[in-house]
Amino acid sequence: MKKQIAILGSTGSIGTQALQVIAEHSNLYEVYCLTANNKVELLAQQAHRFKPAAVVIANEARYDELKALMSDMPNVKVYAGAKALDEIVEAGPINMVLTAMVGFAGLSPTIHAIKARKTICLANKETLVVAGKLILDLATGFRAPILPVDSEHSAIFQSLVGEDRNPIEKILLTASGGPFRNFTREQLATVTKADALRHPTWDMGAKITIDSATMMNKGFEVIEAKWLFGVEANQIQVLVHPQSIVHSAVQFEDGSVKAQLGVPDMRLPIQYAFSYPRRLHLSSERLDLFRSHSLEFFEPDLEKFRCLALAFEAIERGGNVPCILNAANEIVNRGFLEDKCGFLQMSDIIEETMNSTTIIENPSLEDLMQTDKEARRIATELMTNK
Repeated sequence: MKKQIAILGSTGSIGTQALQVIAEHSNLYEVYCLTANNKVELLAQQAHRFKPAAVVIANEARYDELKALMSDMPNVKVYAGAKALDEIVEAGPINMVLTAMVGFAGLSPTIHAIKARKTICLANKETLVVAGKLILDLATGFRAPILPVDSEHSAIFQSLVGEDRNPIEKILLTASGGPFRNFTREQLATVTKADALRHPTWDMGAKITIDSATMMNKGFEVIEAKWLFGVEANQIQVLVHPQSIVHSAVQFEDGSVKAQLGVPDMRLPIQYAFSYPRRLHLSSERLDLFRSHSLEFFEPDLEKFRCLALAFEAIERGGNVPCILNAANEIVNRGFLEDKCGFLQMSDIIEETMNSTTIIENPSLEDLMQTDKEARRIATELMTNK
């Protein structure tokens, strides 16, 4: 039987590459559901090609438009809204849910998928940033496997296969350094969104590309690694690796280091999550170490890239602070893309929001929902007054 896969965020970078993997292995995988936030035309095109059982547009205002585009496919059910996202992942035939939505919006459908005992292919890092303990407790309780899709966390996961209970001494989490690795702080003060959107090695959506430029994306990945692999923040070392060949590594207590290497291609970790523990053929460029003249590693500059430092601070403070960090970041990320704040102002606003929002030591899901709203309001006000 083919695995039935629901893709949350099928029109984004991860979602479109996941569909390429499914197309290459159509004998093994089938699309059950496709979802998007606003891109109705692309969602309809994907549905016409992959013929899922259902499509969901999160923005209810676009429902009629999507319904019209799908009028020639009466067998495909068309839904809209956040509630529909939560409900569709619970559908009986679904085996795996790829959570490729961006931001806080991915939390609720992921929780519903876990409670429905689906295998989670996790690409929405904000889910663990915001509610790591809650998600891990639910996954354990409902016996829902979580397989990482981020290239770095997939690399760590692959490095741990076969190690059973050998303790992790350190996780070596690599970062490209983004487009501004060699910029001075003075230069960073004047960079534009066009500058920030030119990532040197990865092709990603706008939100994640900006997060990579500020290194907040790496901060989120540190928090995600803490929960996925059961380590403390002081066991995670971030290495700036401009070539993006070593996708991350694990150091064990005997001093051995295991790493996963490859060309920058997100289809590999997506496919590994789908096929684990099997490895399938992937039509992609192969790594040629003879052409890789050097593999460089540098310490990140936490003074220059304050967002990464703020992520470590959020881990140390715990409670709902990572949720505050994420909410404020979503506001300033969008603000930067809309020319409402400068590059360096983003970290300033995030830090002020972390110091101004109500702190809760052991937040419930409802607490996190309220925290997200409060932090967004505060960050928006701070950005408006800058």
